[in-house]
Amino acid sequence: MAIIISLILYTIGGALEAGAINFGMIVGARVILGMGLGLEGGTVPVYGAESVEKKYRGNLVSLYQFMIAFGEVIGYVVAAIFVNVPSGSWRYMLCSSLVFSTIMLVGMLFMPESPRMLLHRGRTLEAFAVWKRIRGLASAEDHKEFFIMHHALDAEVNEAIVYANIMIALGQLTGINAIMYYMSTLMSQIGFDKKQSVFISLVGGGSLLLGTIPGVLYMEKFGRRFWANTMLPCFFVGLIFVGVSYQLNSVTATEGMYLTGIILYNRFFGSYARLTWVLPSEVFPTYLRSYGMESTDANLFFGSWLVTYFFSDMQRAMTKTGLTLGVYGGIAVLGWIYQLLFMPETKNKTLEEIDLIFRQPTSQLVRKNLRNVTRGMSDIAYFRFGKVFSPTEESHEVEQQIQEAKA
Repeated sequence: MAIIISLILYTIGGALEAGAINFGMIVGARVILGMGLGLEGGTVPVYGAESVEKKYRGNLVSLYQFMIAFGEVIGYVVAAIFVNVPSGSWRYMLCSSLVFSTIMLVGMLFMPESPRMLLHRGRTLEAFAVWKRIRGLASAEDHKEFFIMHHALDAEVNEAIVYANIMIALGQLTGINAIMYYMSTLMSQIGFDKKQSVFISLVGGGSLLLGTIPGVLYMEKFGRRFWANTMLPCFFVGLIFVGVSYQLNSVTATEGMYLTGIILYNRFFGSYARLTWVLPSEVFPTYLRSYGMESTDANLFFGSWLVTYFFSDMQRAMTKTGLTLGVYGGIAVLGWIYQLLFMPETKNKTLEEIDLIFRQPTSQLVRKNLRNVTRGMSDIAYFRFGKVFSPTEESHEVEQQIQEAKA
């Protein structure tokens, strides 16, 4: 129902925005759209995570980020199509959103409620009926997971809240939304004219979209720690290219270096950004999952507002290179250290098994991560790449934890 309400808000806001006759009407429409966006961002990833099998969960939730990036590319395409319309081009751009919100609204009318949410509300028979509909109950694993869901204990969430919100903050404070929102302006700053900037913005948006595809296919194969700890240093390299480009004297060299940096940054951030939705959708226990997701959603939009609202002032005060490398790059380096030490691996685990991970002492998690990092470096040095991507925790250990928790 929350998703349906968000889509209704999208449709109303988009219609009011496209038909606005004054500035106040546009602001009001944007507020309505923002309410829909906040509600949808806190429910769609959770809905997917609670409904799909554990071996597909990361890949499916990653599709959410793929569709966000795809929507941004469509937005750039629509802007490029209507940029030369003599008058009212902005109305066509804004009106285009109604097509997608309407299609999704009709589709959601045929979707069932989350089985885990039904269990949480005490509607066990309805939950079992939905579980049977979406899983088929063809295997013993499906029966076992439903049994564990039904008898799962309410887990503590302090560590999960801190972890999820730090990961969200890392994604935002490395500057992605500032760069995406100001893409045309930044293109103009390095030498492109206004119309060229609109078209070349497709390069950044397209790179972000392409970057999400590997994770959609291989999130569960390689695990969350692989994508986080590999992609973050890689998009830091893109920030280096962008920062250096501002120091070049040749316009052609500046444009080439800047575009290379933007392509690298967006390409690798696209793979990293999927964790923004995958991690919060799975680390909270059922009774707090929606609230936890909304808290990280609020953190995401606050971080987005922070980097975009102060972007121009920070660029003037710190210089373009100082902002790109000093602030965004510095946060990326600190975030990488945090991830290596404090980020647990949650691939190939049910949501109830993930609850148990956050019951362990933080010191135990850090020791385990240090062992995994040391072992991973050794495996890479001896070209044992198959072991690098193997699960870090054996299934029988998780099973033992579940039995102890029940006892």
